[in-house]
Amino acid sequence: MRSKLLSLILVMSLVLVGSASQVFEKWCKEHGKTYSSEEEKRYRLKVFEENYGFVAQHNNNNSTYTLSLNAFADLTHHEFKTSRLGLSLPPSPFRRFKRTPPNQHPRLPSQIDWRQSGAVTPVKDQGSCGACWAFSATGAIEGINKIVTGSLESLSEQELIDCDRSYNSGCEGGLMDYAYQFIIDNGGIDTEDDYPYQVRQRTCNKDKLRRRVVTIDDYVDVPMNEEELLKAVATQPVSVGICGSERAFQLYSKGIFTGPCSTALDHAVLIVGYGSENGVDYWIVKNSWGKYWGMNGYIHMIRNSGGSEGICGINTLASYPIKTKPNPPVPPPPGPVRCNLFTHCSAGETCCCAKSFLGICFSWKCCGLTSAVCCKDKRHCCPQDYPICDTGKGQCLKIIANGTMTITSENKDFSHQPRGWTSH
Repeated sequence: MRSKLLSLILVMSLVLVGSASQVFEKWCKEHGKTYSSEEEKRYRLKVFEENYGFVAQHNNNNSTYTLSLNAFADLTHHEFKTSRLGLSLPPSPFRRFKRTPPNQHPRLPSQIDWRQSGAVTPVKDQGSCGACWAFSATGAIEGINKIVTGSLESLSEQELIDCDRSYNSGCEGGLMDYAYQFIIDNGGIDTEDDYPYQVRQRTCNKDKLRRRVVTIDDYVDVPMNEEELLKAVATQPVSVGICGSERAFQLYSKGIFTGPCSTALDHAVLIVGYGSENGVDYWIVKNSWGKYWGMNGYIHMIRNSGGSEGICGINTLASYPIKTKPNPPVPPPPGPVRCNLFTHCSAGETCCCAKSFLGICFSWKCCGLTSAVCCKDKRHCCPQDYPICDTGKGQCLKIIANGTMTITSENKDFSHQPRGWTSH
């Protein structure tokens, strides 16, 4: 009966706006979608039609929120869940590191939005990498850094994905507490501009790891109590875990999200404020799925919903960083890389020998990659995370866990790897 109702709503909706293929073509153009084959495109059209029916059925009900055919409308619900989530909880029982929040001011404002204070960076997009935990953690640190120092710095999720390997697992998932502890142990974190996001895990860049632009002193785990969470958000943006795998969450457009949803946590987001609308209280939540999801990347989630765990478990895994000290002086940019007494390459390059005799290099070239591997043919180089030169095929390879080799997915031939040789 349910499937028949969905089909009926879909048919009625398409009568108003045109055929399914016409709507799909318009949607593809709007979102810049292309497919590798006609077969793949037909399959995506079928998925799109099913999501269209789901959206139409929901929006036909009297709900506090609406759905739309957003950028994820050509994904099955399973595809969406496997590509966009990434909060990983350790096996039970999980002991949280910090349990007692400091005393906060008892008089709370009726509403607050940290975006209006300039304490929130623009919405980011984690892509198909399940590193929501890193985006949630950096978002909280960006917020408290702005509040304490007056400077809003966009911080490097890629550094956490590449380098925080004690407990977190990069694109395979992680936890904000561990990210905070990593940054404390490292003495700070680099900026997004200096260590940009790559949508995949790479080898940790030790040079960038030493650029500690923003620091934190400690972090706090908020007890599972909505009043305590409210006090925390009144002080600064707060990282939280939620269940983000509901189909309605995938296609959310606007309004106050009221579920239904599980409290089994699988996604990490950032609460940046709270408010009320028509007598309904809500959290202002920043997501990491890009600005084309929800309300320019944000969602309002119901607050004071009655359950101790909160909507989608939002009360159960809240934490935030503590910062009281100023940041260290910004280190100067790296200088030239010296090849020998008379030859150097620019910062961010690697010296590679072009001509040698009896082990002595007489001519140098510069590979436009940091800490690159110079190939034995003395003509090419490979990035440090794909360090094996296959000069016969003109490819850079790496050893993976099972002992076999794989071609880099980013650059498949030497002609693109060196990014500009310079002779010295």
